[in-house]
Amino acid sequence: MSNDLNALSLQELKALRSDVDKAILNFEKRKKAEAVQALQATAKELGFSLADLVAEAGHPKKEKVPARYANPGNPDETWSGRGRQPAWYKAEIAAGREPADLEI
Repeated sequence: MSNDLNALSLQELKALRSDVDKAILNFEKRKKAEAVQALQATAKELGFSLADLVAEAGHPKKEKVPARYANPGNPDETWSGRGRQPAWYKAEIAAGREPADLEI
């Protein structure tokens, strides 16, 4: 298929783009459905359901990092030392405290 895109109007180009976007979306949906059907058939041949296998695989859960620092004014506020520093930690450091003073 060879179209001379330069001969099309802006409206025709936008319509063409919309049609192409829809065709791509439908193609991806169709391919995913085919993949799911193939996986279900393979799972069935092995004596399982696809849902069982997916549930078994699961997603690994991230382990929660233990708290390393605690707010002396409110011990319920803790920080692991990773990520952004909480406001209370910044305030304590700005007030002259050492990080070691805030360790749990």
